[in-house]
Amino acid sequence: MNRNFTYLVAASVFVGACGDDGSGDDGSSADTHRFTVSIENVAPQRPFTSAGVFNTPRGDSEPGPATPGKSYEFTIHAGRTQKLSFVTMLAATNDLFYAPDGGGIALYDEEGQPISGDVTDQVYLWDAGTEVNEEPRVGPNTVSKQEEPDTGPDEGGDVLAIEDVEAGKSFDYPPVSDVINLSIEHVEGTKFVVTLTNVSADDALATSEGDFPAPFSPGVWVVHRAPDPLFGVGMPDRGRGVEHIAEDGNPSDLAEFVTENTGVTFPASPGVWVVHTDDSRPLYTEGEADYGDGVEHIAEDGNPTMLGASRESLEGVVRSAVFNKPVGSDDPGPIVPGSRYEFSFDASPGQRLSFVSMLAATNDAFFGPSDSGIALFDDDGMPLDGDVTGQIYLWDAGTEANEEPLVGPNTVTNQSEPDTGARGEGSVQLLSDVDGDDFDYPDVDSLLKVEISAD
Repeated sequence: MNRNFTYLVAASVFVGACGDDGSGDDGSSADTHRFTVSIENVAPQRPFTSAGVFNTPRGDSEPGPATPGKSYEFTIHAGRTQKLSFVTMLAATNDLFYAPDGGGIALYDEEGQPISGDVTDQVYLWDAGTEVNEEPRVGPNTVSKQEEPDTGPDEGGDVLAIEDVEAGKSFDYPPVSDVINLSIEHVEGTKFVVTLTNVSADDALATSEGDFPAPFSPGVWVVHRAPDPLFGVGMPDRGRGVEHIAEDGNPSDLAEFVTENTGVTFPASPGVWVVHTDDSRPLYTEGEADYGDGVEHIAEDGNPTMLGASRESLEGVVRSAVFNKPVGSDDPGPIVPGSRYEFSFDASPGQRLSFVSMLAATNDAFFGPSDSGIALFDDDGMPLDGDVTGQIYLWDAGTEANEEPLVGPNTVTNQSEPDTGARGEGSVQLLSDVDGDDFDYPDVDSLLKVEISAD
């Protein structure tokens, strides 16, 4: 867990002091019922922030390999915690490809400043382990000699750096820097231009049939946060399309996979719940400025400490607590896709439930019901029981200017420290109503499932 997720565990020290099982005696009537709330993250897991194909050398009108002197160029947007990875075939081989290692290429330095320059030293030559190696450009199943794609004996091996391939199976390959040059230029904001240039000489590949150039193929790039986005060193190929690039220079299958798995993964942060009277708005009021009691700290940093400390003094609050431990976990943290928070409390007719949890990867967006909360009983005094996701909204706290989720420099996963970013809109409002925010946000029901059961 890196420093950019400290916002999600900051409540760990605090939970023991402010936890409440909701069972305290407040003089409520005999109609009191026990309620259990489940907040489940149902969002899809997206391993890639963005992705694309490079297949047409600069200056060419048609897709093709990068021969000596030619370059592929593409533009990416990335935040401080995102890395760049790519795959491109060393043509004339059986299943060799160029790529960074599993960590990817960092686009910011240790001080959080964007990089520019030559980063070729972070590119390696890999063996996909899917086809037995033959002499480059000479072997009958190398890409330039095979009669059709996907021919040659299966190797049944693992992805390895070429120098780690078992003795006797490797041949004379030129150093990476004699074939490929990788440069990254920071343009502005989160924008970078990436250039892959073939710097090989016409005799870069020395073979028993003579010396030849060393082209490299069209490929696929991804911007990511988790390690090993496209392959695992020492592990078999994953069958998602790296093999087709490494053996045939064909990026189609891998491009399809990364396209289907690109986007923002939205965790939800620890938060605070309150049971309150039906005439109160204890956490926020739509159209008004943040109260200053701690909702801002949850909405911007996922930190419930301040709101947890002030919860008992909030208007109309009957009982309340911090929630910060996913079910099945001993440690505080966010709920990522597939995990959930759960808490219980007692309530009586006329009381309502409100809560706040950050939509992580944003600047100051949070989940919560309407400002008046969720009615826990109907007009006949019957307790609420069922799915209440339809009563949960995405709100903007109005305390920090919005940026592109997961990419913006002051979004919670990219900020250099908590509580950074330009001043916001000035009032709590539905995220969909924020003027000038053209970013895409999923519907609540594609991110959370909130259920309330009554005993």
